[in-house]
Amino acid sequence: MFTPIYGRFSVIKQDIVNRVSNQLNITKVKAEIAVESVFTSLKNALKKGERIELRGFGVFIVKPRKSGVGRNPRTGEEVAIPPGKTIRFKPGKEIRADKIANIPEIPTR
Repeated sequence: MFTPIYGRFSVIKQDIVNRVSNQLNITKVKAEIAVESVFTSLKNALKKGERIELRGFGVFIVKPRKSGVGRNPRTGEEVAIPPGKTIRFKPGKEIRADKIANIPEIPTR
C-alpha cells in the first residue's frame, strides 16, 4: 500500500497509480497516463506562475523570493543569492494536521 522510505512510510507516484487503477478498475498503464497527465498539468500551471486551487485539498502558489547574501561554508566567503521563485502549499480545511486524523480513509476496491 505504502512504500517505506527512510524508515517511514511515504506515498510515491507508483502508489497513486496503483490506487487509481484499483478504484477505477482500469489497467495500470491507463492509470499511469492519467496520473502523469494531472502532474504535467500542475507543473505547467506552476511554471506559468498560475495559482492552483483544489477544493477540499489546498492551494499551490508561486511566490517571489528575495535576493540575499549567503556564505560559502568552506571558505566563509560571501556569496550573492539571486532572486527567484518558490512554490508554497496551503492545505485546505479538510486536510490540516489537526483534522487529518479524523478523516476516514476512502476504501479501495
